[in-house]
Amino acid sequence: MPLFLLGAVALTACAAASLAFGSRPVPLSTVLDALFHDAHSRDAVVVTGLRVPRTLIGLAVGAALGVAGAVAQGVTRNPLASPTTLGINAGAGFAVVTAIYALHLTHPSQYLWFAFAGAAAAALFAQTLARRAGDLDPVRLALGGTVLTAVLVSWTSAVMLASNRTLDEARFWLAGSLSGRTLDVLYPVLPLIAVGLVIALAITPALNALALGDETAQALGVPVARIRVAGGLSVVLLAGSAVAVAGPVAFIGLAAPHLVRLVFGNDHRLLVPGCLIAGPLLLLGADVLGRVVIAPSELEVGIVTAFLGAPLLAVLARKVAR
Repeated sequence: MPLFLLGAVALTACAAASLAFGSRPVPLSTVLDALFHDAHSRDAVVVTGLRVPRTLIGLAVGAALGVAGAVAQGVTRNPLASPTTLGINAGAGFAVVTAIYALHLTHPSQYLWFAFAGAAAAALFAQTLARRAGDLDPVRLALGGTVLTAVLVSWTSAVMLASNRTLDEARFWLAGSLSGRTLDVLYPVLPLIAVGLVIALAITPALNALALGDETAQALGVPVARIRVAGGLSVVLLAGSAVAVAGPVAFIGLAAPHLVRLVFGNDHRLLVPGCLIAGPLLLLGADVLGRVVIAPSELEVGIVTAFLGAPLLAVLARKVAR
């Protein structure tokens, strides 16, 4: 419990930094006035109109991606599994780019459901590829997701190269960003995120049993097939919603579970709730870093997480190989 409290304090501090820092730094006293005293100064309007929605979206998306990564790794028993490696990000990206190309969409709120549908379709297709004799093979799932990602990324690039207008509209969303998003984009997927979180928390004891192997889990009375289906549904709801809102932000779903494991170990009853804090902490931290590192310009959060996450992936790959 003290560690969860410490994490909550760190997340609160990170959220405060998200409200205060940007291309135009705002004093913390002004932030508090804007939040609690209905101030109407220029800085107060920036806080309430732009940074509060951005921070709330970062909290929701980070929590969804962190928990989705933990469940994906638990279901597949693969420490490198994440929404990215399972093809979910690539499926959403392909669907959005195709919708922009074919339907001339121009705003994130217009292609929200295309992103979610693409993410869900990619996840279901990866699971179909992974089924062997009616059972879901974790190794085949990871390999199928990787292959599907490569194919969809290639198709997405082909569609973008075929149309300069599509390239201009899609490249901002594909970078993964919290800027320019309003709460109107978040509200439609909040129920889906809530359902995904409930499922994830409900199956945490079964994920501990799955870590011992399918035969041992079945001997303990765990319905392995149903738990994998429930876990897959949770990952689709969480990661699909997150990608639909913020674009394909990479590495949060991979990094958050591993950072929580350093503190709590492999017990999913602590790991999954811990990712509710670690995911948004990483995402908001990366977003704040992207705002200040080249101020007054800013880097999209997807670029920052990719830059920081690539070394982590290399370290994890070497660890798994050993």
